[in-house]
Amino acid sequence: MGVKQEGVGMRPLTKGIFRWIHLVFGIPILGYVYSPFDQIPNYAPAVRFVFLPLLLASGLWMWKGHVVRRVMWRR
Repeated sequence: MGVKQEGVGMRPLTKGIFRWIHLVFGIPILGYVYSPFDQIPNYAPAVRFVFLPLLLASGLWMWKGHVVRRVMWRR
């Protein structure tokens, strides 16, 4: 625990791209949460089917991308 393995992690450019994707796709979710109640139906489909899945995928990739990559290469 707490030991950094050699070769685990992302290249700096890839990490930066995923961070920006995560931040940019988080902004519409904040708009959805803090928008007036009568405006929520206008944002709901885009947030549910586009922004939230991309936000979750980029967050998962930044957090456990090395594990996902290892599982994909085993098969």
